[in-house]
Amino acid sequence: MMNTSHSPAQIDTVMQQAAAAFVAYQKTSPVQKAVFLETIAANIEALGDALISKTSEETNLPPARLTGERGRTTMQLRMFAQLLREGSWVEATVDTAIPDKTPPRPDIRKMLVPMGTVVVFGASNFPFAYSTAGGDTASALAAGCSVVVKAHPAHLQTSIMVADAIAAAIASTGMPEHCFQHVTDASFEAGKALVQHPHTAAVGFTGSYTGGRALYDYAAARKSPIPVFAEMGSINPVILLPDTLSTNAESLAKQYAGSITLGMGQFCTNPGILLGIASEGLQAFLQALAKEIGTIAPAKMLHAGIHKAYFEKMKTALQQKGVKLLSQTTTAPGELEAQPVIATVDGAAFLLDPLLREEVFGPYSLVVICDNEAELTAVWRSLTGQLTTTLMGTDADFAAHASLLEIAPAIAGRIVFNGVPTGVEVCASMVHGGPFPASTDSRFTAVGIHAVKRWVRPVCYQNCPDALLPEALQAANPLGIWRLVNNEWVRA
Repeated sequence: MMNTSHSPAQIDTVMQQAAAAFVAYQKTSPVQKAVFLETIAANIEALGDALISKTSEETNLPPARLTGERGRTTMQLRMFAQLLREGSWVEATVDTAIPDKTPPRPDIRKMLVPMGTVVVFGASNFPFAYSTAGGDTASALAAGCSVVVKAHPAHLQTSIMVADAIAAAIASTGMPEHCFQHVTDASFEAGKALVQHPHTAAVGFTGSYTGGRALYDYAAARKSPIPVFAEMGSINPVILLPDTLSTNAESLAKQYAGSITLGMGQFCTNPGILLGIASEGLQAFLQALAKEIGTIAPAKMLHAGIHKAYFEKMKTALQQKGVKLLSQTTTAPGELEAQPVIATVDGAAFLLDPLLREEVFGPYSLVVICDNEAELTAVWRSLTGQLTTTLMGTDADFAAHASLLEIAPAIAGRIVFNGVPTGVEVCASMVHGGPFPASTDSRFTAVGIHAVKRWVRPVCYQNCPDALLPEALQAANPLGIWRLVNNEWVRA
């Protein structure tokens, strides 16, 4: 299972095994699946400091950050276990027969069912929460799908350790042996083969636009196209409104300097662009932001590839017409270290240069200085789909610029007020997704309990004998879940 390369025949074997495991795994009870997920969480925790040490060695991330991320990962697994125990996520819907209706209405019952085998591509910037046992894997297993994870080569040993913890959970809980499998081949060919294999039902991906779009195109080129749920990054525009700048410039600068450089900017929710209208308040914000950025020490990035791409894209952005360097850290960066940078450009120049709308993955942000609200609106609307957009303002700002509030839902999946976009709370209300290219399907979230709905599809049963129905749809409701029966929510 831990080979570092996979021939086409080996990929086919993995997928054949996954398909066979799916047939058995989807039939396991919700409680059995819940125990499985909880056991995975416990096994990951049991790896203790050895896991944190290895991951820090592979990713350059500090142990404190990784300890928190591991906690988030095990919490997600337990969250989906709780979802399974409660059960109403399957959206069981019952419309009983009406024989004397003209024409007669048959008995129709609907629920969500798992799609099949899900292929998950591990992310480099979150070695736990978006990788081997991360949100995609946890939600797909909760849905009843078998899972094949393609490990990210930037933290291969970490991925192997976590995969072994999952394998141990399979054995101890009696799950089908191949309901989870781990592919360590880093080649593009292996990724393409996994996406285009006939037994693959869906794909999960977190990473760059280039990588996500390639997987999306592979899936579309299949004889039977399948969904690819790719989260492909974002520049997360922040709107700085005049009244709050006039009174809170220094505190806002400190807040955003921290957000821009958090984790050396290696978050998909990093605020990569700030928009404001030219004013004394904006100038005060820029001066304070420049001062803050200058004091932030460089730190190592995840790996050489991300480090190289950051400096190349940052330098290219700074060379664009009208772009001016505002501030950079005063400490020279060392090996693999990023240099935090803030630049400015006027709204007119920004609108003429599509390159400035591209993500620079790292501790870089561009402040767009607009002449008026109309230009700010034009700049904001010129951006493609985003994971987040943020509005910083007072009550007076929101009253004076009410039309801006109507733009935000068309741009992003999460709208933040008077905060920073970095930090994604794992809860039922969270949306981590957005219009293309932030994600390939803006109807779904990659974070929170509703992430499970990416891996299921609705099926209805018409006039099916009660004994043949899934338990969630049987007349006696043996699972005791909430159901919509004849348009009323009941549990009886």
